[in-house]
Amino acid sequence: MQNAVIAGTDGPGPGRGHAYAGGDAGGLHRTIDWKGAFWIASGVPALVLISIGGMGATAGKLAFLVWAISVVIGLFQAYSYAEIAGLFKNKSGGAAIYGAAAWLRYSKFIAPLSVWCNWYAWTPVLSLGCAIAAGYILNAIAPIPIFTADSPEVLAWLKTAANAAAIDGKSAEDAAKVAIAAVTEAATPAIRTMVLASFSFFGLAKIEIGPTFFIGATLMLITFAIQHRGILGTARVQMVIGLLVVIPMLIVGIVPYFNGGVNYQNFTPLVPPNGEWNNGGWTYFLGALFIAGWSTYAFETAVCYTREFKNPAVDTKKAIIYAGLLCVVLYSLVAATFQGYLGLEGMTQPGIVDGTGVAAAMGHMVGGGSQFVTHLLEMMMILALILAIQMAMAGSSRTLYQGGVDGWLPKYLAHTNEHGAPTRAMWTDLIFNLGLLTFAASDATAYYLILSISNVGYMIFIFLNLQATWIHRIDSPSIPRPYRAPNWLVAVNAGLGFFNLLLMGAGAKVWGNANALWYGLLFGMLIIPVFLYRHYAQDKGRFPDHMLIDLDLKSQDLGARRAGVLPYLALAVGVAITLFGHFYFQLPS
Repeated sequence: MQNAVIAGTDGPGPGRGHAYAGGDAGGLHRTIDWKGAFWIASGVPALVLISIGGMGATAGKLAFLVWAISVVIGLFQAYSYAEIAGLFKNKSGGAAIYGAAAWLRYSKFIAPLSVWCNWYAWTPVLSLGCAIAAGYILNAIAPIPIFTADSPEVLAWLKTAANAAAIDGKSAEDAAKVAIAAVTEAATPAIRTMVLASFSFFGLAKIEIGPTFFIGATLMLITFAIQHRGILGTARVQMVIGLLVVIPMLIVGIVPYFNGGVNYQNFTPLVPPNGEWNNGGWTYFLGALFIAGWSTYAFETAVCYTREFKNPAVDTKKAIIYAGLLCVVLYSLVAATFQGYLGLEGMTQPGIVDGTGVAAAMGHMVGGGSQFVTHLLEMMMILALILAIQMAMAGSSRTLYQGGVDGWLPKYLAHTNEHGAPTRAMWTDLIFNLGLLTFAASDATAYYLILSISNVGYMIFIFLNLQATWIHRIDSPSIPRPYRAPNWLVAVNAGLGFFNLLLMGAGAKVWGNANALWYGLLFGMLIIPVFLYRHYAQDKGRFPDHMLIDLDLKSQDLGARRAGVLPYLALAVGVAITLFGHFYFQLPS
């Protein structure tokens, strides 16, 4: 390579922001090694705490097995990502960017689809994580009081003559329930019920803008402020928070096995929630694997920082493999411990499903219900969610940034500040997620709808990038590869790409909306007008000259299509598998 590809000045003058091939000045800065990327990716294990309750409701006693299978699949896939990331020492943005370069020879529209789908899969972590973290903060500063039938307030309410009509003719048990509800409503802090606006969004969800939204928005702004100073500062903050999260998660995953808290009967029988391995049972199982992948595959974010590694040839592989091994341990351990301690009934309680009761459950698991231990774990949960939020903004903003640099997305995204932070991409992430936060902060139905739609994008991206590994090998055989995955593993991972599309077709409908697959595909198609604007309106039909310099190609000379019809055949088979999964596998009526 003659020149490094960086984002610097766009010609004469002091302005920063656009890509060119030149000296190593401006743009993203090479300031971290693999350990920095590892700590940024350490937010991935925290994602298990976001959806562990929903997984229990969908997979039943198979939940622990689903998590273990899914994270091992993610580790296998990581080796393909490590290979293609090594080809592009001068690009940021992760596997989607590296995979898009393979598909460009075969279609101008498939390549940007990979970038777009990866971004809209990752970015909702911001809004979903902020919504749950806001719930914990509200519980800390304005907890909802808990009353029982024997509480003095309840007994006093029952004796008040003015309330007699409300309980007339009811049994003592029903009257107590009415009293508890009335007393709880009266004693609930006003901030918990404050709603500034409420409306229905096309019948998909009821939107309420209140304290959860504003606390979540504040957390997003704090995340933005931390990352404004560049990747090195972000990595240092993530390391501190990561240690405060990973160590307690290990403790939570191990201690119950020694204090007698794990009931091994909670793992059997190995059947879906409907009790049978029939069509409906397999649909539940595949749907559970579908949503698990959104969390367990996510350590691939470790290769988003290739352009910021001091030694990308070495750091890229180490970052993703070590992050993957951490995830294998924590996902398998924590998921099994939760299930063994809580059982299926405990895992499907509302507080576990929506995430706000997870810390209290962990307090019982390791501290016997001690309020001190529970409060410490509540702080850990908030930090874990901040860890995930930081990770999501760092990774997804760099995908947007590199998309702007390489000609996939609008030019304004190809900008960095003096610290090497892609601030315009970060602002785009922030504004988009403020909109999503209105959904995520409103109700669980909206929460899981966002999750399933974003995961449709994730599975499309994964399919395209696992095929990109063998396409790069065929089309660019002579380009040096700092790491080369074993041939058998590249073949297995290509097969896993198709398996993920089966999960998408069968499983998207499982999570609260029968049309989630179509909504996700429709959102994916939004890249077409975005790309048409960038490529034809802004770039006049030409890609930036530097885009494929890592492959010794110029953007207008994309090289020979040595793979022939194979990429098109893979796409056709992928579409067929998706449709088969969607129409063949159905939830029990």
